[in-house]
Amino acid sequence: MFGIFLDTETNGLNAFKHHALEIAFKILDILTGEVVASYETIIQVDKKAWELSDPTSLQINGFTYEKTAQGKPSFQVAQEIELLFKKHNIQRGSSVFICQNPSFDRSFFAQLISPELQESLNWPYHWLDLASMYWVDSLRKGRENPAYYPWVTGISKNKIASTYHLPEEKTPHRAMNGVDHLILCYQAVVK
Repeated sequence: MFGIFLDTETNGLNAFKHHALEIAFKILDILTGEVVASYETIIQVDKKAWELSDPTSLQINGFTYEKTAQGKPSFQVAQEIELLFKKHNIQRGSSVFICQNPSFDRSFFAQLISPELQESLNWPYHWLDLASMYWVDSLRKGRENPAYYPWVTGISKNKIASTYHLPEEKTPHRAMNGVDHLILCYQAVVK
């Protein structure tokens, strides 16, 4: 079973208005923890799309229009991801996506590769989230010590990291930093 640990950086929170600026993922063998593939790239956006950027999002990830101009066109990114998934036989039933916020990342991933194409390629449709995994672990621990309940500790990735005495994600946020931090937190939660 493969886990596709994925993160995106965007120019805002609204997938109907904003765009992915960067995508990164690592494909891990879930049983061994071995990284079998990784991918990261900056994605070009046109000036019109850039002008719709949310300043808070850009403050968090530190992207500039000039930086995105050095990226790859979205069609090229889609082709590279498709080839990498084909090479590693990423298929429904033998792979899952794992994210901090899959509803967010999935909507921006769909801008690159349409849900119809994902379906035709039989890619995984399960997008698992770290916060839910942590929620279950915290409820178990909270029965013995209420300080561990998730509504006490918080469920952001940095709050989860803090609970396990792990460092916060590096800033400014970059997609591969997010992936590496996600994997670190995931390993602590699932042991």
